[in-house]
Amino acid sequence: MIDLYYWTTPNGHKITLFLEESGLPYTLHPINIGKGEQFAADFLRIAPNNRIPAIVDNQPLDGQPPLSLFESGAILLYLAEKTGQFIPQDLRGRQQVLQWLFWQMGGLGPMAGQNHHFNRFAPDKIPYAIQRYVDETARLYGVLDKRLADRPFVAGDAYSIADMAIYPWIVPHTWQQQNLDDFPALKGWFERIQARPATQRAYALIEQVNPPPQ
Repeated sequence: MIDLYYWTTPNGHKITLFLEESGLPYTLHPINIGKGEQFAADFLRIAPNNRIPAIVDNQPLDGQPPLSLFESGAILLYLAEKTGQFIPQDLRGRQQVLQWLFWQMGGLGPMAGQNHHFNRFAPDKIPYAIQRYVDETARLYGVLDKRLADRPFVAGDAYSIADMAIYPWIVPHTWQQQNLDDFPALKGWFERIQARPATQRAYALIEQVNPPPQ
């Protein structure tokens, strides 16, 4: 059983995508970041960087006591290795997945996150900052579009943790001032993942945990 500490953000959705795809049993523990619950002492013992997501694996493969992890990329890799799913076992296939996982963690996520901040949440609208992050997000979308031009998924023929890491950061593309019609290969990939039953189950948790205001 996995305890998942979660909120309805792109990084949170990465882990529910994996858990719904893999069928691993899990218990959801909402951490309302709008109310500051990420700073609670109990949560900080699991996630010292006061960010979601985090997990506790109550049955790690080494048979030792429960294991806690924070950082979404590390969690995805751990779960893939635990289950043997969504990461190739051969050297070259594994490296394809890992480099695109790290691309999301080091590039798309931070840049799109700053895009969200300056576009939607900053109290002062700073045109230079907005344009900088909109442009960099567009560049990264272009990199991804080129990558997907001749393959169905980011690392090749098989859906992987790299796709799970990237997809939630494309979902809010309108926040980022991006039009998916400008990136046809990316758009096709996005629609394939959006149609997966596990994706729909993962995103249905929003209504349970943090329904949007009416």
